[in-house]
Amino acid sequence: MKMDVLLGLQWGDEGKGKVVDVLAPKYEIVARFQGGPNAGHTLEFDGIKHVLHQIPSGIFRSNILNIVGNGVVLDPIIFKKEIDGLAKFDIDYQKNLVISKKATIIIPTHKLLDAAYEKSKGDQKIGSTLKGIGPTYQDKIGRSALRVGDLLSPDFLQQYQALVQKHKTILSFYDYPLDELAEMEKSFFQAVDFVKGLNLIDSEYVVNEALAEGKKILAEGAQGSLLDIDFGSYPFVTSSTTMTAGACTGLGVAPSRIGEVFGIFKAYCTRVGSGPFPTELFDQDGEDMRKEGNEFGSTTGRPRRCGWLDLPALRYSIMINGVTQLFMMKGDVLNIFEEIKVCTHYELPSGERIDKLSFEISQLNVKPVYKTMKGWNCSLKGIREYEKFPEELKAYVEYLEQELGVPINLVSIGPDREQTILK
Repeated sequence: MKMDVLLGLQWGDEGKGKVVDVLAPKYEIVARFQGGPNAGHTLEFDGIKHVLHQIPSGIFRSNILNIVGNGVVLDPIIFKKEIDGLAKFDIDYQKNLVISKKATIIIPTHKLLDAAYEKSKGDQKIGSTLKGIGPTYQDKIGRSALRVGDLLSPDFLQQYQALVQKHKTILSFYDYPLDELAEMEKSFFQAVDFVKGLNLIDSEYVVNEALAEGKKILAEGAQGSLLDIDFGSYPFVTSSTTMTAGACTGLGVAPSRIGEVFGIFKAYCTRVGSGPFPTELFDQDGEDMRKEGNEFGSTTGRPRRCGWLDLPALRYSIMINGVTQLFMMKGDVLNIFEEIKVCTHYELPSGERIDKLSFEISQLNVKPVYKTMKGWNCSLKGIREYEKFPEELKAYVEYLEQELGVPINLVSIGPDREQTILK
């Protein structure tokens, strides 16, 4: 048996949580392989909206084991709040939620460092979520971070204090105040006691033994491919590997054990925070897109930047991830437009046109070259079959399939589970 991977192909917020929830019944295990509480996966069913940040999106299915993998950076405070929020749904998290002992812990001073670094950049800030993600991954790479397994160590407090002292030295350089630290630490240690009572495991064995037994596993990514630390629009990226390769390192699975790669993209583009965005709209179309799609960050609440679909960027993500199936999300947001545009190329300042996401793209002021298509300009409410889509929507899907060379097997036309149409 091979592990399937589901990930976003743009700058995040593509709708990964909803798709995991829809696909979950086909799987026995759902596993998060990277990122932390900077991710916000929104699920909606039975008229109720749920936002998960660190817990895998299969948690609402009682027969599915949910794994927080070693590639994740875990904030105990936010994790406890998430689990507390599930109490009303009668979810037995002691049964179907486990955490890798090798996952890295976000401590309070990581958040202070995040704020200090971002403040020091002034106008050049990258748009961090200020959740402590970057500093935590820095400590992981620098071999000084604390991991979930360390919580069980008798000298955890000494390890914690040594790391905090190192952080305080850095914070003093930035002249960043520590007024909040005492209160943050109080909440942190309460949450640590809670996390110690959860199922902490060597998850790489659980995953590989499950595959050997023929069980079906879905690896769930956070953020988007264009925010990958290596292949995203650096330095305006996250601090982890957000692509298929990250599922291998973030769960301990060999590349030869990867099966289907489901790539999720919006029918348009959005981005939160700073960084290049060639198709960004600053006109009424962009504002209408934001309102229609309720494009505000599920983690930060920040308004998302909106623009037309970018084919060169999408092809790039498909290539580096080895995508085998595409899922198009939020098709209904384009209901309001009489005409829809798709970026087919970039025009460089020299006048040359290219269709690749080269290294220079993030440094040059490129112009998008658009193809204009007729919109469907009508509601999709009540439609539950692909064949009943307006002809213009089907033409849009079929054009994208032809250009991208990968089948679009799912189209989402609303936030609810029932508004997910298999093609």
